[in-house]
Amino acid sequence: MDRPVVGSGPADLGATRSLGMADVAARAGVSHQTVSRVVNAQPNVAAATRKKVLDAIAELGYRPNSAARALVTGSSRTIGLAIANVSQYGPAQTLLGLEHAAREAGYFLTVSVLDDDSPGNLIEAVERLATQSVAAIVALSTYEGAVRALPVVNPRVPLITVQAERGGQDLAVWVDQETGAALATKHLLDLGHRTVHHVRGPANALEADARQRRWRIELESVGAPVPPVLHGDWWPPTGYLAGRELIARRRGGEEVTAVFVANDQMALGLLSAFDEAGIRVPDDISVVGFDDVPEAPYYAPPLTTVRQDFAELGRRVVQAVLARIGGTSVQPEPVQPRLMVRSTTAPPQAARPGIRGSAAPRT
Repeated sequence: MDRPVVGSGPADLGATRSLGMADVAARAGVSHQTVSRVVNAQPNVAAATRKKVLDAIAELGYRPNSAARALVTGSSRTIGLAIANVSQYGPAQTLLGLEHAAREAGYFLTVSVLDDDSPGNLIEAVERLATQSVAAIVALSTYEGAVRALPVVNPRVPLITVQAERGGQDLAVWVDQETGAALATKHLLDLGHRTVHHVRGPANALEADARQRRWRIELESVGAPVPPVLHGDWWPPTGYLAGRELIARRRGGEEVTAVFVANDQMALGLLSAFDEAGIRVPDDISVVGFDDVPEAPYYAPPLTTVRQDFAELGRRVVQAVLARIGGTSVQPEPVQPRLMVRSTTAPPQAARPGIRGSAAPRT
């Protein structure tokens, strides 16, 4: 809120009033309108003039009244975010990246956390944010039904989606999931593995679909066998179960030397199952994850994985928001992932059925 100022003349001795733009204008030697343009980050203010205004704001300790400004302009320097699954690494890191980028741009982030991102919940969250005088709304969903439902919403402010791939939305920002899956699969094939098994994410997740789709394309492009997909839910217990299934396949005579796991948390469960069975990684089986969680370099062994740059994703979302607020048409390029090669991948040994290696299964 505006800072109180103690009056100094006889008529206002002991009285207080709010420090306003007129005080900043007087200190900077500019008009009230110029101060307003600077405070609202509007263009067409000379750099030297902008500096004078900002210096005056700092000297006086002026704090703009955001509620009053919203009443005048019909919006605020606030970006609304509708998001679900914040307990998962990807959504949580996207939220942090967006908050940091918004703060750097002088905006606040107000968040509506959904219990689940069903189409109805996501639409309701977007419409609720639209009533709060936000400057723009960002909707994050990787589940197909919710993403497909967004075009029916008309929030009357810019709506930007964060999703797994380019879709039908007017303005979307995403990490290139297919390129990430290609990096993982090609890395294992280039090491000499005859094929690559895959543990995918949930059946209705667009990210999981994109990663599985590109995994299959890479195998088919070199004539490699395409093994049956194992299904998970992003969490370690399903990775552990997938590991047990792959162990059973090896015992049955199937060649299993390389696995691409759709995220690092499932890869953790997979590595645990292999360790219990005495399977050595990467001597017996190579493993690649996806995300590059902070713990990945400290897995046993350190995990080779695909890094998603969530800080860059947040920056591009805010760039898209500012461009749309300014009336500019923009479609950001997808954020490119990187392969982080560590200690869970190596060329295959000669393929032999069953569990090999010197380590004995644990009891």
